[in-house]
Amino acid sequence: MKTTEIVIFTLLFLLVSGLGFVAARWRRPDDLANLNEWGLGGRGFGGWITWFLVGGDLYTAYTFVAVPALIFGAGAMGFYAVPYTVVVYPMVMLVLVRLWSVSHVHNLVTPADFVRVRFGSPTLALLVAITGIVATMPYIALQLIGIEAVLKTMGVTGDLPLIIAFAILAAYTYQSGLRAPALIAFVKDSLIYLVILVAIIYIPAKLGGWASIFDAAKAKFDATPAPGDGITLNANNQLQYVTLALGSALALFLYPHSVTGILASRDRNVIKRNMSALPAYSLLLGLIALLGYMAIAAGVAPIGKDNNTITPQLFDKLFPDWFAGVAFAAIGIGALVPAAIMSIAAANLFARNIYREYLNRDATPAQEARVSKIASLVVKVGAVLVILGIDPQFSIDLQLIGGVIILQTLPSVGLGLYTRWFHRGGLIAGWAAGMAAGMLLLYNIANPATKHEHFGGSAFPLEKLGFDTKITIYAGFLALIVNLVVAVLGTFVARALRSADGHDGTRPEDYFADKGDPRVHELETTAPAS
Repeated sequence: MKTTEIVIFTLLFLLVSGLGFVAARWRRPDDLANLNEWGLGGRGFGGWITWFLVGGDLYTAYTFVAVPALIFGAGAMGFYAVPYTVVVYPMVMLVLVRLWSVSHVHNLVTPADFVRVRFGSPTLALLVAITGIVATMPYIALQLIGIEAVLKTMGVTGDLPLIIAFAILAAYTYQSGLRAPALIAFVKDSLIYLVILVAIIYIPAKLGGWASIFDAAKAKFDATPAPGDGITLNANNQLQYVTLALGSALALFLYPHSVTGILASRDRNVIKRNMSALPAYSLLLGLIALLGYMAIAAGVAPIGKDNNTITPQLFDKLFPDWFAGVAFAAIGIGALVPAAIMSIAAANLFARNIYREYLNRDATPAQEARVSKIASLVVKVGAVLVILGIDPQFSIDLQLIGGVIILQTLPSVGLGLYTRWFHRGGLIAGWAAGMAAGMLLLYNIANPATKHEHFGGSAFPLEKLGFDTKITIYAGFLALIVNLVVAVLGTFVARALRSADGHDGTRPEDYFADKGDPRVHELETTAPAS
């Protein structure tokens, strides 16, 4: 056990935990017993708070440990995370502005709320809610991976410290709601920026410069028989790289926790400014990714074949003990912010779209908030049980599965914001087909390195579709194509059947998100007061 590192890590961890409890009094509302206050922070966060909150939500402890680990093991393929976080913001800016406008007018809290009213289908809304919860669960578990990797590196063994850390997280999230991660995000992002800027200057100087680092990485990958690794892409993995980056970009703001951060914003101008400024995190992500090459040059070995320990091991080997403790605290705190937001988002989905829709239609706002608080605790307990029951490598595979799953809500949530053409029956059929196709594709992906015959990643070999090639493609991309094709065909069939009965398949409430609604139109054409 490394006493200096443990002491500094513990002190900083307790500091931010204290901030989490204090957050209940920060911007204190008259009543926290409703989802607008507990689950969305009163919908009043300005530019800086939103920037740190959304950045802390998207760039997590998993990013800190898994991206360098992927670079360490596969090389250039791991850099897919950089272009997808570059292209995603201009892609989604107009969509998110419109989603905020519609949600603001109609008091919507979750993506499933929008789908419920937009298409007049509680069934479709239920599917979107369940999809969001299922896709979020492994993401929360992955935050535990970051803390677990740090604890291993410091020599702390056993499950008790991990359980204590998440018990503290559960307590202040229950008390303060979204205000807790919003306040902690300031400390979390400041620490991460500090650690990475020091690492990008200090570590290369210790290793003989960038030329030595890239030479060591090239020598490692040249010596391996794997066709998909290397410090540059090759013909076998270029399509996988492009489709994985695009698919990940499309999925990023479909996750419930991403939407939660956006809906907590004060107005649309805040969202626009943030979509312009958030790419600064992409620069940070590129620097984080380079830690994987540094670990190769430093001769770092993972603990017990757990590649998630690569970054902590690198810090432990090259940093002084006191600064390694700061770096470990940055990773640990980097797990708290997204885990809190994710659990709140999943709990909001349960409270609004399952409890209120199917269990208690007459629920008061206070009852709804109480159920959401309890559900957030259950989600965290579930994440802890998941991580204690499976090996770390498979948890990363679960996250890849989560990305494929959440992509299947794109037609209902993303396209539904701008067109009423799709029929709810077609969207349900498309969701089912896309989900089945995605699971079938993932089932047929093996990973010999981790000895998984099924669900071993997201790179689907095209040779399994009958093509004579070693090229792979992102499974989620293929599943989304199946989803869209079936949704279109299902809409044609549903409208044809309805037309035969003298109906066009559209009800008045289906038009509420259209520009014909004067309230939405006013929100989208008139800049609100800051």
